[in-house]
Amino acid sequence: MTEVFDVAIIGAGVCGANIARKLSQYELKIALLEKEIDVSLGTSKANSGIVHGGFHDNSKYLKARLELQGAMMFDRLHYELDFPFERCGIVVVALHEDEMRAIEQLYLQGVDNGVIGIEMCSRERMLELEPSLSPDTVGGLYAPSGGIVEPYRFVFSLVESARKNGVELLTQFKVEQASRQGDQWLVSAQDGRTIRARYVVNSAGLYADEISAAFGAEEFRIHPRKGEYYLLDRSARIKPKRVVFPVPTTVSKGILVIPTVEGTVLLGPTATNVEDKEDFSTTREALGSVLQSARTMVPGISETDVITSFAGLRPAYGDDFYIDNSRKVPNLIQVAAIQSPGLTASPAIGEYVKELLKKSGLRLVERADWDPFIHKTPRVRDLDPFALDGLVKSDPAYGDIVCRCEQVSEAEIVAAIRTGHTTLDGIKYFTRAQMGRCQGGFCTYRIIKILMRETGMGFDEVTKHGGDSFVLKGEL
Repeated sequence: MTEVFDVAIIGAGVCGANIARKLSQYELKIALLEKEIDVSLGTSKANSGIVHGGFHDNSKYLKARLELQGAMMFDRLHYELDFPFERCGIVVVALHEDEMRAIEQLYLQGVDNGVIGIEMCSRERMLELEPSLSPDTVGGLYAPSGGIVEPYRFVFSLVESARKNGVELLTQFKVEQASRQGDQWLVSAQDGRTIRARYVVNSAGLYADEISAAFGAEEFRIHPRKGEYYLLDRSARIKPKRVVFPVPTTVSKGILVIPTVEGTVLLGPTATNVEDKEDFSTTREALGSVLQSARTMVPGISETDVITSFAGLRPAYGDDFYIDNSRKVPNLIQVAAIQSPGLTASPAIGEYVKELLKKSGLRLVERADWDPFIHKTPRVRDLDPFALDGLVKSDPAYGDIVCRCEQVSEAEIVAAIRTGHTTLDGIKYFTRAQMGRCQGGFCTYRIIKILMRETGMGFDEVTKHGGDSFVLKGEL
């Protein structure tokens, strides 16, 4: 018999995860549907990881209002969910006098938006805040409330919390069609599985247009916009302390220099419209422009510090988020076109969708037993020698370092697998193993062996990110 849910959320990226966790506070039966083998393997895994400062967009836009609200929610979420997060601040660099007019507009917009502590800065103040900036800097903007977050760990923690509070996660559930039967939606996956739900939230990222069509709802088209990045080693000679923005253009916020929470440096993204929603290729030309643009703001950046490059796709559609009740079909909430600042806004998007569902007739009764906290996995790289010694005595696997670059122990790999991350990418995003300078050259084989031991997989069943992304073929 097909299982019936109060709410089904399609897409387990950062928005779907926040919506699921918010709704888990109420006496509801909730399904989180994800077409991939794990959560956060779409748009959410490959973005800049910035908690924005609230000055780039006018508050007439929904995305600006949700950005401001969402940004202020991260401190509490960090306390409850233990994902990497830091309010390091944001600087916007003007390299020419004529760019100071744009800086002034951003400052006034930030003041109008109520951004706390925003500053319009002289050249001296900018170089005091960030000494690695170009000597050509003439001034800029400083937003101390801006920050950085590890996006995949954020999503993993949200989903873990949601599941702990009763949300059912269905992975490899690629929604193919839906039909209205009485007061419920019958939702069918490509592999034949079905569920029923009274309400459905379309939070499918790049594929939100296709999901809307499957429900007979609004017709719109998501345009993939590719962003290519460089990642610098944690030992890079030049590492800014704050997120460094250029003066934005009409197309994008520009190429950024981003210190990550884990000590590496991210350069990018580009902004190129593409047709293929699976096009994650990188080009020498685009990455060359990333390096050149980053060096105009931070000249000390060196190509020798690059350890990898990658690309992400964001769902472009219009000038604003599209979050609303469907006007064509009942009990469907559209959460589409969530590009920058979608990560920042995502906690507020959870609240916003909850209110839309409530206005649509969903009865919300708070759960007395809701628990906002999740189990915190100790991480070797964060411990002093005395704490590590005690941990190793309780579990010797913490003394076996699998990933030398990122100091990840066997115990952390096992914890990732037992939490449900059974692909190389899932383990990488949960633990950071394979993310260091060698990019998995030394640790991948050991991770595969641990995966096989813990799951019973054969060597020919291990994948990078599910599907047919098999790692090994032939005989071991």
